[in-house]
Amino acid sequence: MPVAFRNVDASPTDDVRTWPYEALVTVVDRGLVSDWQPIFAEIRRSPWGRVARRVEHYLSYREPDGVSTLFGLAIDRARVDANQADRAEVAARIRNAVTGSGLTNAEFARLVGTSASRLSTYLSGKVAPSSAMLLRIERIAGDLQHSSDS
Repeated sequence: MPVAFRNVDASPTDDVRTWPYEALVTVVDRGLVSDWQPIFAEIRRSPWGRVARRVEHYLSYREPDGVSTLFGLAIDRARVDANQADRAEVAARIRNAVTGSGLTNAEFARLVGTSASRLSTYLSGKVAPSSAMLLRIERIAGDLQHSSDS
C-alpha cells in the first residue's frame, strides 16, 4: 500500500517537485521502495535541484541508517553521472570545434594558446577546460568557420 500524506496539501500521485518538505520527509521515513521511485527519478533528473537539496538537507540531521545511506548514495551517484555527462558534452563540443576548423590538433592548440597534449586531454574528456578556454576554443573555431565561408 502506498504511503499516505497526512496534514499536507499534496498527494503521493502529484509531481514530486510540488511536494512540500514534510511530504518528502514522510516518504523517506515511511515509504517503501516503490514510494521512493519518484524521488530517485527526480534526483537523477536534477541532481542539484530542489528535491535533491531538500532530501540532502533532511539527511543532514536525520538519524543515519540504511535508508539515509541509500538516499545519500543516490544523490552522490546522480551528481557523478551528471558531471560525467557534462564532461562528455564539453569534449564533444571541443572535438566539433577542432574538426570544423580544418586544422590539425597541434595547429588549433597553438591558436587557442595551449599545447597539443593539453588539447588532447580536453578532446578525450579527461580534463575539462576552464570556462575561458572553452569560450576561446569555440570563438576561434567560429572565426575560422566564418573566414572559410567568405
